[in-house]
Amino acid sequence: MADRRRGTPGYDEDFTYVSPVVKYLLFTFNFIFWIIALVMVSIGMYARMTKHAEAALACLTVDPSIMLMVVGVLMFILTFCGCVGALRENICLLQTFCISLTVIFILQLIAGILGFIFSDTARSKVTDMINNAIIHYRDDIDLQNLIDFGQMEFDCCGGVMYTDWSQNMYFNCNIVNPSTERCSVPFSCCIISKEKVVVNTMCGKGMQELVYHEAGNHINTNGCIDKMVNWIHSNLFLLGGVALGLAIPQLVGILLSQILINQIKDQIELQNYNFNHRSDPWN
Repeated sequence: MADRRRGTPGYDEDFTYVSPVVKYLLFTFNFIFWIIALVMVSIGMYARMTKHAEAALACLTVDPSIMLMVVGVLMFILTFCGCVGALRENICLLQTFCISLTVIFILQLIAGILGFIFSDTARSKVTDMINNAIIHYRDDIDLQNLIDFGQMEFDCCGGVMYTDWSQNMYFNCNIVNPSTERCSVPFSCCIISKEKVVVNTMCGKGMQELVYHEAGNHINTNGCIDKMVNWIHSNLFLLGGVALGLAIPQLVGILLSQILINQIKDQIELQNYNFNHRSDPWN
């Protein structure tokens, strides 16, 4: 900093340690995610106001619309601090942004490690969630479409096996069950030939009454949990890429904000030095 002192040959009154590139790059970075946060909050609010199937959402630990709004509001606050902090060169706001982002990144890392260590517990939770979803299958059309999509995508049926559908009141095999779908499974469990032009949506009727190998001629008898686990094991590089894609923006935000904070501190130190030595040009 000595060559930037007032009165020295290397001194430039317009000199600043704050790089415009870093400053406006951080602002642009935060502004993009600020817009994304607004969209997330809007979607969450719309979904919450238009959806009233509370029984169907009972199968989930957290209402997705509320989760979307909470994450969106948190992103909105953090990116607001980043935007304003970068434009105004406010150390307090930038430190709030940097520390919060660091804490979130560490929590995500810890959650990933704990999920790997306690994979059996996580599997049990997923099993409970799928079983609850099966129970509420007919309560909400969106939940029904989600389950059907999952079963067709993974070529599976039920949580552990196809007889899990007996947990649903409509598909229950109890002899006193008056439902026309008694002892059946959804059509999304069926093995559908690509040659068939018209899909028989009643192809799962009475399948729970058949033994495993007989039912396997008509429907997918394996549960979705094992299929999902196998899919995860075979797509670890893809999942790693997604995790890295989520981590990189956070690390970039932390790095840019910390660089800008250090530059602002250097600029403040330079200004204080020049102010204190303004009256004495020889020091």
